[in-house]
Amino acid sequence: MTVDLDRAYWLGLLISVVLPVLVGLVTTRVTHAGTKAVLLLALSTINGFVVELAAPGPGWDAGTAIVLALVAFGTGVLSHFGLWKPTGVSGKAQDSLVTGRSQPRGV
Repeated sequence: MTVDLDRAYWLGLLISVVLPVLVGLVTTRVTHAGTKAVLLLALSTINGFVVELAAPGPGWDAGTAIVLALVAFGTGVLSHFGLWKPTGVSGKAQDSLVTGRSQPRGV
């Protein structure tokens, strides 16, 4: 058995591993987990549709794009909990760009 995936599919898979870090860059630690999941799902959907558009072949297939989006989302969730969170990369990403509002100090 040989696996012959086009470069677009490999690139899409690599992007889906990095997507949780991107979500961490644009959210804070206090952002609701559901909001982060919806953002990851949206980015995964974009990834899946763009990969299907970029992949060589006879034409664009919506079914394949949906499957690629689901695979990207699953890969993103697994890489977040299995790689980025245990190594501390997720926390550092959330601390780097976006900061929460500072609380006003009491008098």
